[in-house]
Amino acid sequence: MVNTNAFKERLEQILSHYELNASAFADTIGVQRSSISHLLSGRNKPSLDFVLKVVREFPEVNLYWLLNGKGNFPESETLPPSAPNFPLDELSHRDPEPVGTQIESIVIFYKDGSFKKFLPSHTK
Repeated sequence: MVNTNAFKERLEQILSHYELNASAFADTIGVQRSSISHLLSGRNKPSLDFVLKVVREFPEVNLYWLLNGKGNFPESETLPPSAPNFPLDELSHRDPEPVGTQIESIVIFYKDGSFKKFLPSHTK
């Protein structure tokens, strides 16, 4: 179950990060302005539809972070400490490997259970 006060704080963090007021945020995700007001006041709990609209409209918002505070926000600014810090485009500029040994994909797994998959440019 979602902790209403903690969810409210994370929602306020999202508004602040994107420099949106409650009305603009409601318009952006396609919900009534009063629903944002009710969430921010703690009157209502978020619906699944609301949560999915937020995650769909703002890709940097991690679903697990929004629901229970686990993970990071914004998601795109975080890499695990052991992850290499080089542009993934560099992979496509190297000489192709012999047939049968080409990279199919690179997957980075995060501790919160999320992951990102990157495909070399020759497979896109």
